[in-house]
Amino acid sequence: MAKKRSLWILATILAICGLVAVVIICGKSSAQSETAAQEVKSEELIRTSQSWDGVDLPDYMQGRPELVAVKYEFPAGQKLGWHHHPVMNYGILVQGELTIIGQDGKEKVVHEGEAVVEMVNTIHHGENRGTKPVILYMFYLSQEGLPLAVQHPEIPLE
Repeated sequence: MAKKRSLWILATILAICGLVAVVIICGKSSAQSETAAQEVKSEELIRTSQSWDGVDLPDYMQGRPELVAVKYEFPAGQKLGWHHHPVMNYGILVQGELTIIGQDGKEKVVHEGEAVVEMVNTIHHGENRGTKPVILYMFYLSQEGLPLAVQHPEIPLE
């Protein structure tokens, strides 16, 4: 009887230890998953010295830089007028699809999640040919007093 009782106590202790081990392992695994999910991730979206049409970007300007970030929202079907940028700029399209058209007829379709480097001093315009609004974040490397874009209303949109 004492032997049975000792075995029962030993089995109970082993079961409790096993249960504790499972709880500890599950807790560590869960904590590791939470830590992994919270880690900072980085993904280089673009690295280039050319605009989307393959033209080399100009040399940096002299003087103090002014960095500008702009969020653009384009409703479906919206067309931007013809314009050019006197300063370098690039951006990330976070929603929708944007078609950029150069005056020479070259087109670039930028899809959700893609980066784009705009043309500098070259006339172009953009269109949202999709069915949902475009949300685009653009970053300009400018100087104080310079416009980010120069409009060309004299050129009709088709």
